[in-house]
Amino acid sequence: MDEGFARAFGLDPALGREGLSLAQVVETVHPDDKAGLAKAIGEAIARGGAYAHQYRVRRADGRYYWIEANGRVDHAPDATPLSFPGVLIDVEERRAVAAERDRATALLREKAVEFETLADNIPALCWMARADGHIYWYNRRWYDYTGTDAESMQGWGWKAVHDPAALPGVTERWQHSIATGERFDMTFPLRGRDGTFRPFLTRIVPIRDETGTVVRWFGTNTDITDLRAVQDALHRLNETLEEQVAARTAERDQIWQASSDLLAVADFEGRFVSLNPAWSATLGWSEAELKAVPFLDFVHPEDRELTRAAAASLARGEMQLGFENRYRTRDGDYRWFSWNTVPRQGLIYASVRDVTAIKGQARALAEAEEALRQSQKMEAVGQLTGGLAHDFNNLLAGISGSLELMQTRISQGRLKDVDRYMGAAQGAAKRAAALTHRLLAFSRRQTLDPRPTDVNRLVMGMEDLIRRTVGPTITIEVVGAAGLWPSLVDPPQLENALLNLCINARDAMPEGGRITIETANKWLDVHAAHQHDVPPGQYLSLCVTDTGTGMSPDVRAKAFDPFFTTKPTGQGTGLGLSMIYGFAKQTGGQVRIYSELGQGTTVCIYLPRFHGEAEDLDSLGPLVDAPRAEQGETVLVVDDEPTVRMLVTEVLEDLGYTAIEAADSASGLKVLQSDVRIDLLISDVGLPGGMNGRQMADAGRLSRPGLKVLFITGYAENAAVGNGHLEPGMAVLTKPFVVETLGLRIREIIARG
Repeated sequence: MDEGFARAFGLDPALGREGLSLAQVVETVHPDDKAGLAKAIGEAIARGGAYAHQYRVRRADGRYYWIEANGRVDHAPDATPLSFPGVLIDVEERRAVAAERDRATALLREKAVEFETLADNIPALCWMARADGHIYWYNRRWYDYTGTDAESMQGWGWKAVHDPAALPGVTERWQHSIATGERFDMTFPLRGRDGTFRPFLTRIVPIRDETGTVVRWFGTNTDITDLRAVQDALHRLNETLEEQVAARTAERDQIWQASSDLLAVADFEGRFVSLNPAWSATLGWSEAELKAVPFLDFVHPEDRELTRAAAASLARGEMQLGFENRYRTRDGDYRWFSWNTVPRQGLIYASVRDVTAIKGQARALAEAEEALRQSQKMEAVGQLTGGLAHDFNNLLAGISGSLELMQTRISQGRLKDVDRYMGAAQGAAKRAAALTHRLLAFSRRQTLDPRPTDVNRLVMGMEDLIRRTVGPTITIEVVGAAGLWPSLVDPPQLENALLNLCINARDAMPEGGRITIETANKWLDVHAAHQHDVPPGQYLSLCVTDTGTGMSPDVRAKAFDPFFTTKPTGQGTGLGLSMIYGFAKQTGGQVRIYSELGQGTTVCIYLPRFHGEAEDLDSLGPLVDAPRAEQGETVLVVDDEPTVRMLVTEVLEDLGYTAIEAADSASGLKVLQSDVRIDLLISDVGLPGGMNGRQMADAGRLSRPGLKVLFITGYAENAAVGNGHLEPGMAVLTKPFVVETLGLRIREIIARG
């Protein structure tokens, strides 16, 4: 070994002089090459003779380099290895050159594949020729079109697919390009595999070396059959274009002249440029008269601003579709026009339709519909009047008869029957009040006293009454939703609605059945809210479901109509569902019926969610338990009905209050504006004297901001009260009322402090 050997293996050159072990040499060999090296050395030692192997070794710079070991193993006569002389050759550069050559070869192969792929897929016949014109390659499309093969097309074999008549000229032109190196451009026919000749545009370009010498040619043949057809059609079109334009113009003129629609061209200065005869026929003005002045001169004064705005939009490039205005005729009348206009190239193009007759028909239809609605309204009023007359005559007969008998018995000194007649009169009066409440709820004008209500608690409180009302043959099931939202409703009205629904359900199950009362929270999105005819949002539902006979579609459609009932005469007023519908709508909710014949019925009341806590609806104690008035507490009573004032004053005096009476709003306001102590104002809503009860109370609160107010009303002036939205310190009590109720309500309002 020498120093060069040691240096080749990245070892200290001194070791080359001193001698290296095989382990030291192998230590610097690349790990991937050690096994192959060991195998090659082993085989050489075993067989003897020449040895050559390439592998990588790590040198002093830490990098691996390729070397080639060449040597010879000498054996003794008995085949024992004697020596292994050899040399190491640095082949790093040689291998790099070989690798670069391989990469270049692969790249050339890749480019050749790319060229073949491109040439075979472009929509043209392609070929390559030597400098002397000898064609040695065609793309696949050439063979597909001509039906030939490579052997027959070599050299000048292409002549076989040329038209004999055109071939001499093609050959002469091709030979000229070969001789001069000029591009070749020519159109001639080529025969396809079906024997048909099609025209091809042929272009041949020279490929030159760095000295400019032509070394080969590249040619393409493009089928121009379709192009020729288009060119021929265009040529024919051009030949007849003037004639066609004249025909189209004549057609347009016929349409322009004959159209019943008003056609116009105007400029942005506000004048007509061109008008068809329909304008003169419609308005009575001549075309010259219409063009002589700005078109706004003909527009109805009330429509001119809108017309200017539409013209401004057109000036901004915006179309105007369905714009309507009125134009003055020669005789001074006005016609309604509907415009469809577009701005184009500095002008306005308009198609205008006279819609005066359509407007008149729409107006007549609206008047007919209004007359029909009035007729239906009068029919409903007739139904209401008839029903009211029947019911109230019965109730008044009971009241007046009882009062007459009371008067007779008192005059006779027979007082033991007075309580019975008094109870009959009071019962009839209460039934009359209930009927009035139902009617007001149906008309959605009943004065409600909405309170934050726990509907689950209300249902539980009604459950026992409902069970007794529907009887033992009906099973009652209550399903109250956990976490049910509260709602701002009038609790007694909701109780009445629930009881009515359960009674209807009972009557639909004469053989018995099951009633399910269920509550739930409901989120109604835009789609669901539209189906329920309510605004989107959060609602709670109170549903009553029965297993009864169900309803037909016709019955469902009339279920909310006043006095509509399927019950026998005398067993129903037909106001139950009407009252529930009116109550729900007035509360801001809705009622929906889900029913099919033989499948039972579900009626759901949807009530808006109240964001807050429900009130405790425990009833107040009896009047006798009410605390007495404190010294000097005074109540102002304003009502135009002397009997009502008397009753209210009697209750107040029984509770120890001082009562001041006023018969109209003017008198009441005078007291409120005085220095007299007033702890509570009790007022009717409908009052004479120039203002209603709510207006009087609001005026009184200007000088008495903390004034407490109790409105008592026998008519539902809901708008006057405030549409159910009373200010703090205000409450409502509906006539007729039980005297004890009045006393308890007075106690409650004053006690709120």
